[in-house]
Amino acid sequence: MRNIMLALACLATMIACTRTTRNASPLTQSEKDSVVKEVQHTLNEYYADILKSGLLAEFKYLDNVPEFFWVPPGYSQPISYDSIKAILTRSASRYKSIDNSFDTLLITPLSAEYAVYSCRLTSKMTNQSDSTVIYSLAETGVVVKRSEGWKLLSGQTSLLTQ
Repeated sequence: MRNIMLALACLATMIACTRTTRNASPLTQSEKDSVVKEVQHTLNEYYADILKSGLLAEFKYLDNVPEFFWVPPGYSQPISYDSIKAILTRSASRYKSIDNSFDTLLITPLSAEYAVYSCRLTSKMTNQSDSTVIYSLAETGVVVKRSEGWKLLSGQTSLLTQ
């Protein structure tokens, strides 16, 4: 049931993005390459900011719109921006550092304003007592280009191993 809910949530976002981009002309290879480069830069900066400033650095990268949703590890249904904000705010002080790195990353442009990505990542989380846990995660998401840059619009993160 959980997988069905996740698949439906991702499918709904993909359909919404496709409808938005349907009237746009197809991207050239150069435009696709540019979108991939921009999104990859944003995701790398996202991880660098989390390492530098902690969980609260995520807010710069989350799209605070009603359509935003995410399915964090352990959740069976999507949750809203406000719920994510509450979780991050509550959890931020527990960690001394969070070092995320991509093991794999695939970015697929849908238009000049939307792209999807899929990755496998390693997250090394060190709490205030210097206890470190390393997680292997799988993540898929939709990013949207706003005036202030690329933002995470929706997606899911799943725990692979601990």
